[in-house]
Amino acid sequence: MHNTVAIFKKELKAFFSSPMAYIFLVVFALINGYFFNIQFFLINESDMRVLFGIIPIVYLFFIPAVSMGLISREKGIGTIEIISTLPILERDIVLGKYLAGFTLILLGLLATLIHYINLIYVGSDIDHGAIFTGYIGLALLGGVYTSIGLFASSLTENQVIAFIIGIAIVLLFFMMDKLLFFFPASMTGVIQYLSTDFHLSNMSRGVLDTRNIIYFGSIIGFFLTITIRVLESRKWS
Repeated sequence: MHNTVAIFKKELKAFFSSPMAYIFLVVFALINGYFFNIQFFLINESDMRVLFGIIPIVYLFFIPAVSMGLISREKGIGTIEIISTLPILERDIVLGKYLAGFTLILLGLLATLIHYINLIYVGSDIDHGAIFTGYIGLALLGGVYTSIGLFASSLTENQVIAFIIGIAIVLLFFMMDKLLFFFPASMTGVIQYLSTDFHLSNMSRGVLDTRNIIYFGSIIGFFLTITIRVLESRKWS
């Protein structure tokens, strides 16, 4: 645990020692704020549904960009070889880096709470339960995409390739429930269940079902586990 915390702090410091974290937080806030304000001021609708609809799409590109260098950067400059000689488990490396990337995503998500506060201030009729579960869903979705981005980063020392792989995988999970007509009826239930958007939409409606939480947790655990295996295989190759 001590090693995990040390790597987490190192990675988080690295994020904020470069422009990346600040660029991410500012652009993420601007894009989400733009779409929310269009709805609020031009369409004269005051709810969080449009925000909950746009954030998953923004995630598709922003999270692979944030996570693409978590491991591939270490491979590119050779520090992963040094780390592998230290008494640090691959599990500690993966968890520390994952938590750092996930923390940055959560900070961006927390910044969008300003829109929720604005709705309360103007006295809108708000479904607080749906907003609460919606934010939990967005946080879990961010966790899933961060684990995927970290896995993609472990496959190559080229950050651009890691970015492309990350986008491809998160797009696959995002689009699954939108491509059901390509699959036989006997498979549609399974394909739909594997879709991240299917589970997020349930939570955005105020449904806090343990099946959705188990799904997100399982996907995160799966990608973190195979990322650990990738690093372990590198040690013995």
